[in-house]
Amino acid sequence: MTPEEMIFCQSCGMPMTATEHFGTEADGTPNNDYCAYCYKEGVFTQECSMEEMIQHCAQFHEEFRHEDGRTYTREEAVAGMREFFPHLKRWKK
Repeated sequence: MTPEEMIFCQSCGMPMTATEHFGTEADGTPNNDYCAYCYKEGVFTQECSMEEMIQHCAQFHEEFRHEDGRTYTREEAVAGMREFFPHLKRWKK
């Protein structure tokens, strides 16, 4: 799967690569915009600001990988998310 084909959660930016990664609507059908951690049974799992979401996701920075396989520092991850998140559906103004 190329980066262009990758589906990212429109709230936290997580790549959604497996069925269980997708959030659900109230009727149990998959939601193609949001991951299971952010969206469940038709509602967001937490109300937060974009900056709060960035700080929450930053704790997982060691799981993020550059294209060459290197991990991101927390600071690099936060800077990248501050650039990326304003383009996600949940945070667009």
